[in-house]
Amino acid sequence: MEAIARARYLRISPRKLRLVCELIKGKPVGEALSLLEFTPKRGSKLVAKTLLAAVANARDQQNVDEDRLYVKRITADGGPTWKRSLPRAHMRATPILKRTSHLTIVLDELEE
Repeated sequence: MEAIARARYLRISPRKLRLVCELIKGKPVGEALSLLEFTPKRGSKLVAKTLLAAVANARDQQNVDEDRLYVKRITADGGPTWKRSLPRAHMRATPILKRTSHLTIVLDELEE
């Protein structure tokens, strides 16, 4: 039994999102949510919202007990990059890369 939730095209770089993902990998859902609540990173809100979606998917589709769920796998992959430029001196331009992320959370049920 696995429940999956994906958040795509998140406007945060994958490198910053992976810092938050490493905090909750392998943890039970309740502990992961409390960790994310008190983490002062911007990505923690995005990960918490996706984690709650994965819990709702598990509850609705497989009819499992929410207290026995844990984060089996969580990945933050790179999405498309928005390319912008910043005007600089002497009519030059500096490229600005605005990165996006695809977040995938897989929950599983603890064995008894």
